[in-house]
Amino acid sequence: MKRFLIALTVLLVAFSVTPAMSAPVTLVYAEVNPLDTIVGQVGTLFKQKVEELSGGDVKIDLQAGGVLGTEAQILDGMLGGGDTVDIMRISAFALSSYGCQKAMLLSIPYTFVSREHFWKFANSELAAQFLAEPQEIGLPLRGICYGEEGFRHFFFKDKVSGLKDLKGKKIRVSEDPIMTGMVRDLGASPTVVNFTELYSALQTGVTDAAEQPIANYRSNAFQEVAPYLLLDGHTLGAIQIIVADSGWSKLNDQQREWLMEAGKYVQQENAKISAAAEAKVLEQLKAGGTHVIDVEDKSEWVEACQGTIKANTSSQADLYKQIVDLQ
Repeated sequence: MKRFLIALTVLLVAFSVTPAMSAPVTLVYAEVNPLDTIVGQVGTLFKQKVEELSGGDVKIDLQAGGVLGTEAQILDGMLGGGDTVDIMRISAFALSSYGCQKAMLLSIPYTFVSREHFWKFANSELAAQFLAEPQEIGLPLRGICYGEEGFRHFFFKDKVSGLKDLKGKKIRVSEDPIMTGMVRDLGASPTVVNFTELYSALQTGVTDAAEQPIANYRSNAFQEVAPYLLLDGHTLGAIQIIVADSGWSKLNDQQREWLMEAGKYVQQENAKISAAAEAKVLEQLKAGGTHVIDVEDKSEWVEACQGTIKANTSSQADLYKQIVDLQ
């Protein structure tokens, strides 16, 4: 009986000091585009890899299709200290509006001449400097990884064949000075329209044209109201996955390692899937009746945009040259 009581006491003591299993950490990930886009697939891959690496210790609540707001609204909330969103996929140049000068260089028209050129940048030490910039200037977020959603192209309600047809056209822009400058350089009229209102703006003639990567063009059904797709490839749709400091603080060191490892994996996978996914969508668009116009020689487009290019790279000329030289 005495031995039984001693054994029972040992078991009770051991049980009392055994730490309780902690609940999984859930991080909300915002994506403004549908899940069937390239960036939507990136979000799905990130979720799957984080949950696989952590064994479910970290869960990703992926909210896509803009249900949490526009990119600007979500980013404002993260930077303002809100905790609704922990992680977000953004256009890589979005942070230029918040003081990230390096990020601005990724939106300069006709910088990247090919996908291979971009991936040389994304896998270089230069890219690591760009990802670190938000923390360096005191923004409450940090970059996890880079990716891309294909080159961005113009699309129009009415028939076009080349640069000359842009003259006087109302082209939708976001509130971005580089895009606005580029559209003006090309002879068109920049028109600010919220992305969520773009379909109706094209339908009603508020704007004559807009620009997006091919996958986003199809997923948002813009071909229904603007069936002329002009493949000028003015910028590459470089993207980042970022995490807010408020989300980062929810994680321990091991969980943070899993998050960053998932970012590396997603960056590699994005490089594999992006070109093939875009080519498939382009064939679907052609089969569906979209008029696709190739721009074989971009020299006149590049020349037309020299004012915007020089005005926005002169203060970081050496850094910009390093990016260009990676081609």
